[in-house]
Amino acid sequence: MPAVAQVEKEDLATKNTKSPGAETSVTINGKNLWIYYHAPSVRGRHIFNGAGALQPDGSVWRLGADYATVLHTDADLDLSGLVIPKGDYTLYADLDNGQWKMIVNKTLMAGGRHIWGVGVSPDGIREGATTNDPATELGRASLTMSKPSSPVETLKITLSGAGGAKGKLLIEWENVTASALFTVK
Repeated sequence: MPAVAQVEKEDLATKNTKSPGAETSVTINGKNLWIYYHAPSVRGRHIFNGAGALQPDGSVWRLGADYATVLHTDADLDLSGLVIPKGDYTLYADLDNGQWKMIVNKTLMAGGRHIWGVGVSPDGIREGATTNDPATELGRASLTMSKPSSPVETLKITLSGAGGAKGKLLIEWENVTASALFTVK
């Protein structure tokens, strides 16, 4: 079932200057796709991989800061084998011990507002409850992992064309790059 709420990007903006709003978009075969996210910086912190990481292996990451990262697509997509009907979705990453998976979630709103990237579980202690609920997921797609040529200070997510009906999603931050090819249907 596709997401039904229409996301207004201006509703996602916050005043957090340490993690400003950012957007990437691409038009493929006349169909527009965009991702809106909040871009944190490393600021001397250890973000991924190993002991003491801000986002430890095996955790679910909100793929940015503040409100959940949002994908909008005007066309049906195939993202590494995951079929995504046209619509709006929230994106997260399952940091599965270095083999990341993109989580495409159908939940956009909590009452009258967009969901925050990380929620609190019913026990009020553990964070991440809203990002790791298979019942709200459209599905998960494997990402191809690599390392950037030099550390990436500020999170950067890029959508680009890859010829014909194909495109590429690229996530870069700190010492990690994660990517996936997609096809516009």
